[in-house]
Amino acid sequence: MKTLTLNNFEIGKDKLTVFAGPCAMESEEICFTTAEKLIEITKRLDINFIFKTSFDKANRSSLKSYRGLGLERGLKILSKIKKELNVPIVTDIHESSQAKIVADVADVIQIPAFLCRQTDLLVAAAKTNKIVNIKKGQFLSPYQMKSIAQKVIDSGNDKVLITERGTSFGYNNLVVDMRGIQIIQDELGYPLVFDATHSVQIPGGHGESSSGERRFVSLLAKSAIAAGAKCLFFEIHPDPDHALCDGDNMLPLNECEQTFQICNKIFKLVN
Repeated sequence: MKTLTLNNFEIGKDKLTVFAGPCAMESEEICFTTAEKLIEITKRLDINFIFKTSFDKANRSSLKSYRGLGLERGLKILSKIKKELNVPIVTDIHESSQAKIVADVADVIQIPAFLCRQTDLLVAAAKTNKIVNIKKGQFLSPYQMKSIAQKVIDSGNDKVLITERGTSFGYNNLVVDMRGIQIIQDELGYPLVFDATHSVQIPGGHGESSSGERRFVSLLAKSAIAAGAKCLFFEIHPDPDHALCDGDNMLPLNECEQTFQICNKIFKLVN
């Protein structure tokens, strides 16, 4: 399995890597508060850290749903966080035209699960020469991710990550098949990121919006690391019960350290 170099660390090697931050950008203050605390925690635990948040969530359930601060304002905040806190950044793109602009700030370009088969989007992300993190669609098997990743590789960029975020199981439910972790890493050869918070999402659980079961986040994160995942992805917020997006499945900022700590111990044991 390949490893990827980012700044002064390697993704997929001998240290756990955590992608974490708020779902959709709500304010500069929330982003900085979350990033600063997560940097403090991951440094103390000796975990690689990449700050995550989305300037736009373009695939929300309803037109009424909160989407974020937008491309221009969002990238200004991400640029400021990157510069002042010296932390790498991952964020989503939803359109091919965003790739080059976002690449000026982001270290990792993320492809949303619902868009993971969009060829033009994958090619545009590949051409930035940044790491491309492709979220596995809820409707796809692990084996189908090989041809999707190949679109990025055939476009001249072999820096690929695959994120598992649960698979559709009937209506309004997701399940995680832990076999997919080994399939993607051992058989397909890509480091796997396990999205512990979107995997507990209940699509359409609130009717016009999704709900989630936060109590299972830590359980799934620990299970994924035990199954061999090299990276974890968490959406984290200072006050998720009042967050404007995906609050039901985000971890509270003041409660995430214990989960990180246990997962890191399991990672060291497994590796």
